[in-house]
Amino acid sequence: MKNGRKLWFVMLATSMLLTLFLSACGKGGTSEGSSSDPVTITYYTIDSPDRTFVEKLIPDFESKHPNIKVKVDKAPYEQFDSKLQANIAAKKSPDITSHFGYGGFMEYYNKGLLTDLTDIMKADNFKASDYGIQDELMNIYKVDGKTYGIPSNNYVTLMLYNKDMFDKAGVSYPPSDYEDKSWTFDKMIEMAKKLTVVSDDITKTQYGVDFGWGELDMRPAYFGAKVYSDDAWTNGGKPSETYFGSPEAIAAYQKWIGLIWDQKVAPPPAFSKAVAGQFGDPFLSGKIGMSVVGSWSLASQKDFNFKVGVAAVPIGGNPDVRSVLYVDPLFVLKDSKHPKEAYEFIKYMLTTEVQEKSIELSGGTPPVNDNAKEKYYNSFEGVDPQVIKQVYEGANKYGVESYNHLISNYSQLNELLINEFQSVQNGDQKVEAALPGIQEKITKLLERLNK
Repeated sequence: MKNGRKLWFVMLATSMLLTLFLSACGKGGTSEGSSSDPVTITYYTIDSPDRTFVEKLIPDFESKHPNIKVKVDKAPYEQFDSKLQANIAAKKSPDITSHFGYGGFMEYYNKGLLTDLTDIMKADNFKASDYGIQDELMNIYKVDGKTYGIPSNNYVTLMLYNKDMFDKAGVSYPPSDYEDKSWTFDKMIEMAKKLTVVSDDITKTQYGVDFGWGELDMRPAYFGAKVYSDDAWTNGGKPSETYFGSPEAIAAYQKWIGLIWDQKVAPPPAFSKAVAGQFGDPFLSGKIGMSVVGSWSLASQKDFNFKVGVAAVPIGGNPDVRSVLYVDPLFVLKDSKHPKEAYEFIKYMLTTEVQEKSIELSGGTPPVNDNAKEKYYNSFEGVDPQVIKQVYEGANKYGVESYNHLISNYSQLNELLINEFQSVQNGDQKVEAALPGIQEKITKLLERLNK
């Protein structure tokens, strides 16, 4: 009797353990979570084909991570920042995004919007080299040694040029080699003069160059002048001083504006607006010989009705700063309820296979993963892949990260600059007359924002 009772207890205990084991397997059988019910994370991006391609990657990711569902939320570029702020205020924060709008990394960081990924990455033994990411790019999104973003794309500034226009004018093509010391800003002007035709008939008018090198506050850097004090790069993007009214900054802006009104080789805003309204980009109209732009414009080359070439940005006043870099990271926002699952999706986006696939799906998004770059260089029909590689490597070597990613409260600063520079770009006011007033307004704005 005693032995029978003991046997009964053993069977009961075994049954209970088996039940608990099966229950545990049912709850933790997926690779990521502790529940059989999948979690949903939201990826927030711009509503344009070169960004929403991510939707086509989701089925593959979800098949590999059955406990994670991914939802894509999107907004037009102009509404990106405002919608993000509204969603955060309404406790509807997305899980993953980037600085796809006017605002940038430091603005997000200083507002406390970003998750510190350091511990998650350490527990996962994350190594940038496993994803072909250079350490200097990873360092852009670190503060005090802590990681708040992981690079996913690597845009640069480069020059596109209209081969047909060059051929018709009998002008030699600009070089793609960043080590060619003869390729200077003055040499570019010399070429541009040979390409420019100004007529009362807009259909006959064409300009030699459109120099859209970075945002308005970045352009002095190309000419060797600075507009922000050095502490901006060490104190969270909050410069203690600005120098928009300095002689060096005035001289730099005069060189850029001088392309329009003194040299008359660059299109005035009215012309750009007229042809851009029809084509979306003045260069696409075929009426611009050389265009200094972000490399996202290279993805549009299939839409050109002329042969396009790719060249280096010429040497300006600062030989070490010739390209603005736009390294887009992916962030996990602070209010994310599923930071580990969001991190898994970010890692997926960095793999060589997915970075190569993204190039195809987006029409030419430049990868951050070095192992996928050959695929990128070979993605533009009619353009020599070795030339694109040479330009890209040179642009990265002589590049500086865009200020809109590194200056706090940049969206408001940028809006002020755009409004205040309109009269200068339109030719209604001289640079030297406008900049002291701009300097005063920027000083007051930063005093208010950086309290």
